[in-house]
Amino acid sequence: MTGERPQPSPRPLSEVAAPHWLTQLLSTTTTPVHWGQLVRAAAALSVPIAAGSITGHTGIGIEAALGALCGTFVARRGPYRFRLRHMGWATLAGATGFLAGGLAAGNGWVTSAVIVGLAVVSEVISTAGATASAAGLQLLIFAILGAGQPLTSGPVLATGWFLAGAGWAVLLAIAAWPVRATAPERAAVAAVYEQMAAMLAARQWRQTAQARQRLTAALNDAYDALLTARSRLEGRDETYRRLFALLSDATPVIEASVAAIKTRNHTPPHEIDALRAIADAIRANRPLPNPDPGPAPETALGRALRDLCRDGDADTHAPPHTRRSYRERLTTWLDDALGGPATWTHAARLALCIALAEVASRQLDLERSYWVALTVALVLKPDFGSVFARAVLRAGGTVFGVLLGAAVLLIDPRDWALPLAVAILAAPLPLAKERNYGLFSISMTPLVIVLVDLTQAGSASLLSARLIDTILGCAIVLVFGYLCWPDSRRPQLGTQMATATDTVARYAARALAAHPAGHSTLRRTTYRTLSDLRVAAQRLIPEPSRAGRNAAAWWPAIIGLERLTDAITRAALDTPPPTADVDQIVTAIQEIATAIRAERPPADQPLPAEGPLSVVAADIIALRGALRDPLQSY
Repeated sequence: MTGERPQPSPRPLSEVAAPHWLTQLLSTTTTPVHWGQLVRAAAALSVPIAAGSITGHTGIGIEAALGALCGTFVARRGPYRFRLRHMGWATLAGATGFLAGGLAAGNGWVTSAVIVGLAVVSEVISTAGATASAAGLQLLIFAILGAGQPLTSGPVLATGWFLAGAGWAVLLAIAAWPVRATAPERAAVAAVYEQMAAMLAARQWRQTAQARQRLTAALNDAYDALLTARSRLEGRDETYRRLFALLSDATPVIEASVAAIKTRNHTPPHEIDALRAIADAIRANRPLPNPDPGPAPETALGRALRDLCRDGDADTHAPPHTRRSYRERLTTWLDDALGGPATWTHAARLALCIALAEVASRQLDLERSYWVALTVALVLKPDFGSVFARAVLRAGGTVFGVLLGAAVLLIDPRDWALPLAVAILAAPLPLAKERNYGLFSISMTPLVIVLVDLTQAGSASLLSARLIDTILGCAIVLVFGYLCWPDSRRPQLGTQMATATDTVARYAARALAAHPAGHSTLRRTTYRTLSDLRVAAQRLIPEPSRAGRNAAAWWPAIIGLERLTDAITRAALDTPPPTADVDQIVTAIQEIATAIRAERPPADQPLPAEGPLSVVAADIIALRGALRDPLQSY
């Protein structure tokens, strides 16, 4: 048939193999190179060093560069308000830790006790969200650095230079705000349409699946960006109103795109070009183009695009956003942080490992002993991914990073060569952070070594000292922060899978109803939940323990649940199916969620054998089969 796409059929769920843990450990995330971020990182760290070298105050330049390093660690793309808030809180926490560590330095076990106490505070702070998690980590990292090295200007004045360097990094990140204003938000909305075009243009099943995942991530980023920006605005803003309209009106286009992928129909090239033209218009803040009607008959996607371009620039109200008071947010955080046993378990684990690092450093009389505790702090961050994977990658990455850093110090760069070396080492840091933690360690280690060990330039002993410190820190984490805690190796995906399945059941009940009011919001929530589930599985698969094997067993079922959700989205575009068939579908999905919680195979439920929901029923049957292995692995 001329309308069929030359694309292989999706593989059966039983053939979808989870990646081997070692493959996952070494794999990198494919991300585009954002040259502006790389240039900002190089400038943020090299300029303070250059200023210090020119004025003859290299020590002060290093203290300012440490502040810039703090800002570079947490630099993120996105709306300027988000950048300012995220970097601002993180650098403030880093300066607080730097001051506390500097004041406590040189007092023996009292210094160690302060670092352990800050480790507990750091972990408790981290429960308040992504920004707080970054701030908590910076608090601990720079407390260790402040306590571990001599400060040229004294603790208080050195903290002032630290803040100056951090302010410089923040200024670079938001410098284009006055002239580019809403450009990051427009780019976030445009990315949604670009990812739709990429998904429809894909010719292989694996490419299509990856593009659909990127579309979900783009939607999450766009909504987060606009809601964050809107919460800070007074009254109505025409630009944000238009962006909200374009994002809200993307729902029928997304549903039509998912339906086209599900039925494997060939998407006309002019419709893919129309999506890209819409993305370009949004990014450039131009009116939407009139789409080419193309040959008859018009597809569902073509109609959705035509309606979008006709109504996309209309005066549409942004969704209501109720901003909670600081008191309400503080109360919620206190309830979650102080009342949750998981928080205190993680805090106890981190405090134990930091304490052991301090004891080992002092008892073994290690040179620059803070590097052991620094390794523990960077590795033992459960919300950043697999502790095992980070420990292995940190150790391996540090071996290469130490060789590079030691080579730079053996050359003993002076004058203009020092800021040039720092710029070269700092530039790849943002890209490495996004692609792989091992690459991040390779990039970060020589940079930190050059900044904090400059006084040892020309010393060959630095190489062995840093390797010993890193291996010791990773060993402490693996034994006392991972192996000794059963929760680290216990299967954890079952509850998340059951919750996601319940969400899919609610979405099916709403989307397939005769009057599906408000189903687009629930659809977005469902896909976000599935995205979080996939990320959680990918973080666990590198574990060689039972948790990793269990995550690998869940992988086909996660893919099956995503396919089931796509089938529901496709069915929602057709004529509303019979209520009895919808009830059977919802009941069968709910039974799957119940079975997962009960750790038993799901019972067979009656399903529509024909009609518009027969494809959905087939995906439910396939999902039941995919659940056999993970439920038997308990």
